Formats: sequence, C-alpha cells, structure tokens
Amino acid sequence: MPSLTLNGVTVNFPFPPYDCQKDYMGKVIECLQKKQNGVLESPTGTGKTLCLLCATLAWREHFKDTISARKIAEKLNGEEMFPNTPMSSWGTAATDGATPTYYTDIPKIIYASRTHSQLAQVISELKNTSYSPKVCVLGSREQLCINQEVLRQESNHVKVHMCRGKVSTRSCVYYNNVEEKSTDKDLVKSILDVEDLVKFGNKQRVCPYYLSRSLKQQADVIFMPYNYLLDPKSRRAHNIELNGAVVIFDEAHNVEKTCEESTSFDLTPYDVASAISAVDRLLVEQSKEATVSEDFNVETLNSGLKVNIETIAKIKQILLDLEAVIDSYDVPSEKGITKSGIFIYELLERVHLTYNSKTAVYEALEQITGHLSGQPGIFLNTSGLQKLADIIQLVFCGEPSEKDRQQQMQTNTAHFKVHIHRDKSYHKKPQSTDVWASSSSKKQGNILSYWCFSPGFSMQDLVNQGVRCIILTSGTLSPLSSFTCEMRIPFPVSLENGHVIERDQIFVGIIERGPDGVHLSSAFDRRFLPENMASLGNTVANLSRVIPDGLLVFFPSFPLMEKTMDFWRANGHADRIENVKPMFVEPKGKGTFNEVIDGYYNKVNDPTSMGGTFFAVCRGKASEGLDFADTFGRGVIITGLPFPPKMDPRVILKMQFLDEMSRKKTPGLKYLSGQEWYKQQAFRAVNQAIGRVIRHKEDYGAILLCDQRFKGSGARAQLPSWVRPYVRLYESFGNVIRDVSQFFRVAQKMRPLVEKKAAAQSCGTVCSPDTRSSAFPSGSSSQSAHTQKAKELDAHLPSLKRRRLNEHSGANGMARICIEYECEVQESQKRPANLLDALERGDHCGGEDDDAVVGEEKADRLSTLSLQCDKRMDDEMRGGKRKIKLVQEQKSRLSEDVSGEGSSSSRVRSFLAEMKKSLSQFNFDRIIQALQTYKKTDSLDVLLTEAAVLTEDTNTHCLLRGLYQFVRPHHKKRFDEKCQQLTGQGCGYKPNHALSVDEKKALMLQSATASQPAVGLTSSTWTSTCSQLNTQQLNKGGPHLNQQGPRDPQTGSASKRDVPAAFLADVKKAIGAEKSARLFQAIQSYKKTDSYEELVTTVVSLFTERDEDFNLLIRFSMFIPPRHKKQYKEMLDALIGQSVSAAEVHAASEDHQRQGSSSPPLKTQSKISSFFSRSQRK
Repeated sequence: MPSLTLNGVTVNFPFPPYDCQKDYMGKVIECLQKKQNGVLESPTGTGKTLCLLCATLAWREHFKDTISARKIAEKLNGEEMFPNTPMSSWGTAATDGATPTYYTDIPKIIYASRTHSQLAQVISELKNTSYSPKVCVLGSREQLCINQEVLRQESNHVKVHMCRGKVSTRSCVYYNNVEEKSTDKDLVKSILDVEDLVKFGNKQRVCPYYLSRSLKQQADVIFMPYNYLLDPKSRRAHNIELNGAVVIFDEAHNVEKTCEESTSFDLTPYDVASAISAVDRLLVEQSKEATVSEDFNVETLNSGLKVNIETIAKIKQILLDLEAVIDSYDVPSEKGITKSGIFIYELLERVHLTYNSKTAVYEALEQITGHLSGQPGIFLNTSGLQKLADIIQLVFCGEPSEKDRQQQMQTNTAHFKVHIHRDKSYHKKPQSTDVWASSSSKKQGNILSYWCFSPGFSMQDLVNQGVRCIILTSGTLSPLSSFTCEMRIPFPVSLENGHVIERDQIFVGIIERGPDGVHLSSAFDRRFLPENMASLGNTVANLSRVIPDGLLVFFPSFPLMEKTMDFWRANGHADRIENVKPMFVEPKGKGTFNEVIDGYYNKVNDPTSMGGTFFAVCRGKASEGLDFADTFGRGVIITGLPFPPKMDPRVILKMQFLDEMSRKKTPGLKYLSGQEWYKQQAFRAVNQAIGRVIRHKEDYGAILLCDQRFKGSGARAQLPSWVRPYVRLYESFGNVIRDVSQFFRVAQKMRPLVEKKAAAQSCGTVCSPDTRSSAFPSGSSSQSAHTQKAKELDAHLPSLKRRRLNEHSGANGMARICIEYECEVQESQKRPANLLDALERGDHCGGEDDDAVVGEEKADRLSTLSLQCDKRMDDEMRGGKRKIKLVQEQKSRLSEDVSGEGSSSSRVRSFLAEMKKSLSQFNFDRIIQALQTYKKTDSLDVLLTEAAVLTEDTNTHCLLRGLYQFVRPHHKKRFDEKCQQLTGQGCGYKPNHALSVDEKKALMLQSATASQPAVGLTSSTWTSTCSQLNTQQLNKGGPHLNQQGPRDPQTGSASKRDVPAAFLADVKKAIGAEKSARLFQAIQSYKKTDSYEELVTTVVSLFTERDEDFNLLIRFSMFIPPRHKKQYKEMLDALIGQSVSAAEVHAASEDHQRQGSSSPPLKTQSKISSFFSRSQRK
C-alpha cells in the first residue's frame, strides 16, 4: 500500500493519491497538529472520505508513537537507543510541544455525518484502508433495539421509557448479556456498522444498543449522526465526552440547519391538550387506587410510580396555565407575534417554571411518562408530556449559578426569537377524525415557537466542551467566507479544492429559452404559466433523446413538481419523455422511495432500454446521499432555483435577524445580509443536486441549468469552483442539442463504459451465489475495469445492494429472447468441476426453474449478446446510420438457416433484427410477447394466432418460417404443416427435427456403438472415442469398461450430468425435501471445511433410517473425492460385511434406475454404531 509523508506524518493510502488528495490530507493534518478548526471543501468524487480517514488515523498513530518515543527517552536519560537514528527525528509535532503527554491523552476521533446510511458508506471506506482502529457506531433504540415487545411500540419516546423500565428490572434478556459479550474479541476487533451490530446482537442474543454504548468507552473512533452531537439532549443521553476530542463533520453543508433545529421547538395546542389528557387519566387511576386501599400511602402509589397525587395535580395545573397563557395572546391571523429570546423565560415563569423549579418538574414528567408508557392495554399518547420535558431541558440548560443565569438569558436574547402564531393545521384537518381525542384537543389555539437563528450557538457550545479541533467538510460549502462567519468560531484552516476530472468529462450549459423560444423561469410569477410549463416539458423531452442512459431532473419543490407533472401528463409532454426514457418520480414519503429508485436503477441497467428519467426535488432524499455514478446519472437538469418559501415566518425572521446583526457591526464578526443568505440557500441546494453527476475520476456527464436567472454573473459566481470554468450560456436551443450530442459522442469514444454488461453479470451472480465459486473455477476471464466499478457502485448503494434480480431482470423484449435462446444453446457446454458440485448445482438450479442463469461466465456472454442487439437499436433510434435491406433478399438465406439443425445464437440475433426492421413496433412487440408466452406455456396455438400477422404480406412469409427455430421439437412437424398451408412453402422439416436433445444423444450413441469395433482399440482411438461416448450407456454400468482405459475427466458429460440428477431425484423421493436439504447443507460444509467425519455422519444418519434407502449410501460413494474414497469404502465394507467395488456402486445406481427397487434389506443400525465406535477407538 503506497505511503506518503505530509507535515512529518506518514500516511498509508490505498493507491497513489492525486494532487488534490494530498492537499486535502495536508490540511486535515494541519488542523490536528495545530489544534485549529478547519473548513474544507472538496468536490464529490475526489475521495474526500478516504482522505479524511487516512489522514486522521495516521496522525493519531503518529501521536501515539511520539508518546512512546518520549517515554523511551526518559528511560534512557538522554542516551540514544539507535546511534544512526537520533530520538529527535522521531517527531514531536503530535505532542503539543513541552506539554507532558500520556497514552490516556490520545484524542478520540468523533466522526459525524448526516445519516446512518452515509456512516455505513464511511465505515465501508474504513475497511478498505490499512488502519484497524477500535470503532463504535452510536444509534437510537429505534435502529438498534431487537426486543420485539419494545419494537412494537409506535412512538420513539415510548420505546425509550419501556426499554429503561426493562433494563431497571433486568427483564430484558438481551440487556442481561451485554456485560458478558462486550469483551468478545471478534466484536472488539471488528469494524461494524449499525446493520452489522444488529446481526451480531441477534446471533449472540445481546442488546446492540447497550453494546454500542459499552464499546464507546474503549473506541478510538466513534461514528454518529451529527444531531447526536449538536443536540444537547442527545449528547447528554448518549454521555458523549468531548474534552480533547477531534470532531469531524462530514457532509457539513447541513450542519447549519441542524444546529438551528436542534435548539428550537414548536409547542402546538395538540401537544398541550394530549399532555393534559394523559395526566387526567393518571389522576383518575390514582384516585381509584387511593379509594380502594385502606393503607393509603401517597408516597408509594401504584407499582413503581414515585410521585404522589399532589405532584401530579401540580403538573396538570402547570399544563392548564401554559395553555391559557399561550392562548391569551390575540394573534393577527397572518403575521403572528414575535418577541426577543428572553421572553421565553418570562412566559414560563408565569406558569411557575423557573431554574429553581425545573428539576422537580422535569423528574415528575419523566416518572409520569415512564409509568404511562409501560402500561398495557389501550395506547395513550404521551408525546405532549415528552415535548414539555424536552423544552425544560432546552430552555433551562445545565445548572448555572445566579450570575451565569443572567448571562445565559442575555445570550439567548441575541440568538433566539419567540414567535406566537395561529395553529393553521386546525383548518386543514377534518374535525371528527379522532373520536378518542379530548374536547380540548379539537379547539383552535396558538403555537408557541422558540427558534434559534444562529448556528454558532451550538458550535460555541462544542468549543466550550473543550474539543481539540472541529473540522467541517463537504462537497458544497462555497462560498466558504459566508459559511464560516455564521458559525461564530474561528476557522484558520480552509481549503476549496479542485476536481480530478478533465475538461472533456463535464458539460455545463445555461439554457435561457426552450425549443419554442419561451423564456424558462421558475420565478413565483411564471412557474405555473402554461407556456412556461410546456416549454420546460419540450426542453426535457428533447434533452432526453441526446443524453444517454440515466437522466436526473430536479425541481425546486414538491408542489411545483407535482403541478408541472400533471400539466405534462395532460398535454402529452410526459408521453414524449416516457417513450424515450421511462419516468420515475421521487415520492414524498419514505415508504416507497426504495421501490422507485430500484425501478430506476433496473431500467437504466436494462440492455433493451435507452435509460430512465428520475424526477426529484432539491433538498430531497435523492439530492443528498445517493450515488448516481456512471450510467445512472449521465445528465442532470436543474429546472429552477429552490429559494426557501419567502412568506414562511421562520424565513422572514431569519432574514430580519441577519439584517439586525449586520447593522450592529460587531468587531471580529461579519454576518451575511438577509438577502444574501436567502440566495445562498437556493444555490447550496442547486450545488448539492449538481454533485450527483460526476462521482469519480473516470465519470462524465452534463449539467443543464434551465432557468434564465442562472445567466447573471452573480448567479454563476455561486456555482462550485470546479463547475464555473466550464459554464456556457445558450440563447438558441438548437445549439444546446448540437453541443450536448457532440459532448457525449466524444466522451463515449474516449471513455467507453459498457455498464449494462456489468449489470447483467451481477444478475447472473445473484441468481446462483452458491455455484459461482466452485462450478466454474477457471472458466471466466478476469474481470474488466468497468465490471469492478459496477461492483463497487453496488457496494456503496444500499438500494443496489439489496436488489435481488430474477433471471430476466437484465433484459426484456428482443434481448431477452436472445438471452433465453442462448441459455438453451449453451447449457450443454457447461461443466461442473466435480460430481459434488454437480450434485449441489442440481439442487439449486434444477427442478422448477429450468431457465435460471447460472454462473458469471454465462452472464458475461449473455450480456454481450443482448448489448449487441441493444446497441444496434439504440444507434438507429438516435439517428445513426442505418442499413436498409429488403426482406426479399434474405428469403433464401433465412429458409436455409431455419432448415438446419443446431441454430446458432448469431442466426437468432440477425433474424430478430431483420424482423424488427420489417415490422411495425406494435407487431414486433406482439411477436416477441407470443414467443415468451410460448416458452412459458408450451402452447403452439397462441404463437400461431399472433404470428398470423406475418401471413398478410408475402414479404413477411419468410419471417413466419424463421420462427421455426424457436419451436420445440414436438411441435416442429405441426408448425411446418401450418406454414405450408398458409404460405405455400414449408420450413424444411425432417423427421430428426422432432427428436428431443436426449433422444438425439441416444441415437448418436447407438450409431457410434454400431460403428466401433468391440476389441482392439488403440489408446489414441480409445481416448477420442471416450470424448464422444458415454461408457455407462454402452455397457449398462458393467465393470469391464468402467474400470479400465484412459478417460478424459472433461468428457462423458451427458452421463455425468445424468448421474447427479438421477441421484438427486431418488434422494428427494426417498427421504423427502427437508432431509434432502440437510444433505446438501452437509455437502456445502464439507466443501468448505473438508471435514469428512461431519459429512459421513450426516449421510449415514439419513440413508440408514430405513433399510430400503441403504443403496443410496452405496451410490453416494460416487461423489466422494479420491482423498476420502478409501475411508468411505472401508465404512461400507464394515457395514455390509463384504467388499464393495466401484462396479457394484454403478450397478446399484443402474439397478435402482432400471427397476425402481432397492437392495435387499440389511440389518445396518447395529453395524453402523459398532463401526463408529471402532473408528473412535482407533
């Protein structure tokens, strides 16, 4: 693994780094060594995550080595350990000068990203490095809990309280195993993500949630979503120690928003009303218990509830007062009332919530919520109580002194606003939906909002915890100056990195007008104009024809996308796009997103399609963490600027807040103006969406900005630095189409990627995972670079990783027919490596699904075939050169082709291509569908009915006869007669055409037997004969040919295929499916471990339960490898009491197939037990 030295630190990197990667790692190490904060931007596709991990872990190892050097120097009292290597050269950069440093001072690395799926990708990258630190991933109970009773709960906070209850009473079996399993060597040394932790927990019956918290104590690197770090409540809940730690925020373009949201809240009338209802229920319950109980003790009511009725009543009074205070404000319907941040303390003081009372109220709320959450029976909504508890933690943070309280209140005034506004959701919801809701929850009220407008508030809090340094990094942080000034902490180290791609890999165009000359704009006054939506639809439809494979189209918002799509469907634009690239639309909810994105990936991978179009929203799920590398994203269209909603109260107040701060001109602090922030939000979202296209050094794609507002110099300056040099402004749409077409023609020639072949190959491997490694050990050539890239893409895309394709998912239509045909032609050419493999293969691939695609080698050839068909059609559809040949010219050739035996795949391919040229698309699809139906149902009538269209024109009669090659042998004669009747010419039917493959083989063997002399064969003649003949069929399994003469291990394939198939059928018939599965599991285990004893124990137990199955035990010796043949024969001899020869094994197999009877009953059980006891004594 290559290594390089940066700032005195040796970094091991998986491959020679690019210059931009060296620059990036150098800046990371600078931050770590100098204890300085850094903001580092590096475009997506430059290996940012890998650089970050390698640089950070290399510095940490260097830090540790330097401490070791210092300790050794102290022991040596200034003497040198190695004369040629003075101690001073070992480096001191990591130990902060003269400060005494101990191993306990080695900083922990806290690596935070936005979501767990992004963290899973980071951990996957870590596994590719040479570093193996102790790691831990923190997650919520919702992700890590495996207790089914807890998981069944609807609300997350109910899960939390139920879990705590079970832990406190030690009634969770998974939690009880944590202490024992937390020291497991495999666990401590492994690098596990959330999914791996859950698998480990299920396997070992241990709680993954508390296991991760236990691992956190010893971990070198702790991974977590960054809201765990920025939200003070979550930080306390997970007990995250920050003193001296290195904090890294990856994908940091969302940090600003998360900082603000984690310290804000909205308290709705429904929250307060549901809390009152919950407390009411508890009061009624406690009153009943008090009445029943004569020994009434208010301190210890009801199993574990540690609050008395008076405390519960006080909580209810606080809630009633809070509701009354919030609703006492007469709020204007539109604007609402805005107060400074300190007003929250005044409002809460009126309901008796202060720093002095907050602890008692918070503990009471926790007790009540925990008690109600643990109750069985009807679900009770406790979210309102939880919301109030969270508010108390947020507003009254920590335990400050009286002096510090005033300072904290003043700080809140500077960064927060209190906003009271009408609950508009009251008008939107039907009033009678919830029959269980209390009357108080059905009335309209006011919402109390407490909003943070300075992300620097949370960042300053992290600095106050004593972190070593904070590194913010992402692909879209520019402009860096405005990003850092909002954080209110210094960032001395900064980097705005370039990309690793060349000029010919990126096309950036600003499209001012559509094909009809109408200005394109998503501005508020133009976005819903019919002419604007129509022009945008024509633009996307035309671009979809010249951009190959996958196309991404981003809208500013969901409502705009929905209305535009409705207009396109009503006016035909959607049909135009659909006909070229099928449309997939990002759903609002999380539930169906994976299905939609998988459908898009499948369509792009489909060799018969021209790709797909994925419509998504800026700031949506598709614009953030998903990887649209290579063919999955050859182009991205931005349909407008996604400005935040200008009339939203929070947006208005944010802009006012920034304007106020700008006017104050605080020394050392520079704030954006409200308008600058507003524009920046739109361009950050655009830049994030743009980043979906170029994902690695060899990728290429087009970025098309379809809004006239992009043409201004100010707008272009907001684009990423790696995009700006390539921007072209177009006034004529025709020039766009010309230049985009030219760009992709050049790019495809310079960087040819046949991704669809790789996709088909992965399909083959998924279909038969158990056979690919052993069945064809040397059959396929080494994989090409693009195949490797496709596999890496699958690994980084959870949705691709989860996808399980059936044998036809890689193709449909014409290419599928080619694939299926070639499957049948080449099936006989496949050879298992040995009989055990053949037996296992027969179990996995035989039976119901005769057409399953098996092995990577076949998938390679099949995908090549389908690609050749697909490429010709694609070239024609894109307006490439097309050779026109009259069908009449092909007539004689086609009739000659179809009359011969063993039609090749190339003939099938050319026939289907000719048929596609000669027929309309509708008729061609009908014929293809008829062939597929015939393949599944074996109904010749269906095929003949649909093929009748070929009899209408004499020019297409030869096409009807061409279908003869797809007809199965038992239908050949009838099809030939039908063609003779309809067209006056047959298909060249001969009697041997009606023979099945097996019948043809038998006929061939018989003729070979008749023509060969019985004796006097030379060795060379014998070898060549063996390559054609099946010796078992020649001598009926007798010993006289099977035990002598040289034999080619790769010949006699028909026999070898028949033997495991016949044996498999007999086994399933004799012992049933369940026991057969045990047998094949034992075979698989034997192949991996070579444990003969385990295999033979299973085989003997299965085949000796009944005396009539004993001959299966004898026949099984055919599948035992030579190294264990002798042991197996000794076992059989001991069981039977006489020697079993190979001839008898074959005879047993033949007799069983011929007679369907078993060997004579033997008294085997006592012999088996005695045999094994003897073996153990030996």
